[in-house]
Amino acid sequence: MLVTCLKYIWQTLYQPMKNISSIKTVFALSAFAVASFVSSCKNEVITADNVKAESLLSVKLADQSITPPLIKKLAGFESLDVYSLLSSDDVLSESPNFVFGGSADGSGTIKNPNGKGYFMLINNEDNYAVSKITLNEDFKPVKGEYVLNSDAGQWRLCSGTLATPKVNGFGPLYLSCGESDVEGQTHAIDPITNVHRTLPGLGHWSAENAVPLDKNAYAGQTVIVLGEDASDATGGQLVMYKSTTVGDLDNGDEYMLRRTDLNQKETDMVAGTSYDVEFVKIQNHKTLTGAQIQALVNPLSAIKFGRVEDVDFRKGSSANSREIYFNVTGQAAIGVNADHSRTVHGRTYKLLLNKDDATKGKLVCILDGDDDNGPANQFQNPDNICVVNNFVYIQEDANSYGDETHDAYIYQYCIDTKILKVVFELDHKRDNPKFKADAAKGNWEYGSLVDISDVVKIPNTFSLAIQPHTWRDAKFKGVDGGLKRVNENQGSQIVIIKGLQK
Repeated sequence: MLVTCLKYIWQTLYQPMKNISSIKTVFALSAFAVASFVSSCKNEVITADNVKAESLLSVKLADQSITPPLIKKLAGFESLDVYSLLSSDDVLSESPNFVFGGSADGSGTIKNPNGKGYFMLINNEDNYAVSKITLNEDFKPVKGEYVLNSDAGQWRLCSGTLATPKVNGFGPLYLSCGESDVEGQTHAIDPITNVHRTLPGLGHWSAENAVPLDKNAYAGQTVIVLGEDASDATGGQLVMYKSTTVGDLDNGDEYMLRRTDLNQKETDMVAGTSYDVEFVKIQNHKTLTGAQIQALVNPLSAIKFGRVEDVDFRKGSSANSREIYFNVTGQAAIGVNADHSRTVHGRTYKLLLNKDDATKGKLVCILDGDDDNGPANQFQNPDNICVVNNFVYIQEDANSYGDETHDAYIYQYCIDTKILKVVFELDHKRDNPKFKADAAKGNWEYGSLVDISDVVKIPNTFSLAIQPHTWRDAKFKGVDGGLKRVNENQGSQIVIIKGLQK
């Protein structure tokens, strides 16, 4: 605001009066202008941080891609601004040979600490790769590269989380989880140097995401919650890694979630009812294979969820950050789920951790897609999740059961009122042959929704990954440079949303 005031004085007073000889007149008018302008802004506190933020603000949100946004705003959310940032059809000026891979999923964005601009890391799920996009100070993508290709990625890479010192107490470090194999591991990637390694300390899981909690949730500790997207006999697990040293990703202990009454059946938990739960330790987890860890699910009486997907924690305070939300996407009522022991159309859970002991808590299902008295015809198969101060944003996945009534939605769940609203629906562009989108509902899905407001210094601003699975082209084949996925040929997109409530 101070910068604006001074600019106003210069433009309206000093410049027009350059030829006035009376210094007294100039200063009198200047003093009056300052007093008037500041008085009109008296409710705004002027601080050094405000001045610095305003003077450095340069991000100009705009459509940067040749591909239009593949989502449409629904009733009540028409005022949101949506910009197409990047797609697989774009050519970036500083890396004209780079092609952005398909199935964009997890992502994280950071300001370049060594210069102007930003870095965005993005999982290209079915490429088994991670892209790094360099954006200039206007937030325009100018360069792309693969910090992990399919050879290094090894597994399908789903969601991801960028840990930072400000939020998590360590980093910056991008955590990208390997799915599609019980022996999958979590990759740790430095977003600045591109140095990467796998993390044996976080164990072997077919994992969807690894989410470090806020540094103030448990002072002096590192607590990471992982979701396991598995649908076999042992089901998917909610997992915790815990170390008594901040930033230690190697020497902590690992746990699986179970009810204290040892009931492993997911659908025995009724929506709206709270259950006592605890995380039970996996002894010597670093020495175990993924198969050996799965063999402990029944002996440890862990809950068998129907495919745990994404995980996030509530923002706004230390107490909030112990409030964990996660999606279970569900699995067809056949095979190991023929008895309906697991959710079919999916659930969203809230886990409230004990403030003194991260391994204890209360678990409640807040949304149940199988509830015929609830939003069963609308709320189906939740996948990615983004939790902010007052809302939970839930993104649907295709369930392939053939009973979808709409293209995938993004829901807004108000934590206080428990009201569920639909914000977006995927726009399949069925009239455009390029996207090869047939009439079937739900064959596209979303990737991550991430709050980037603090990074770009624009309130209520989010990045969203989109996976238009039928958008395939020979020019998208094997673009990551690895040998493991040379026939992968999907395209994908990143959009920016401005105005979404927090």
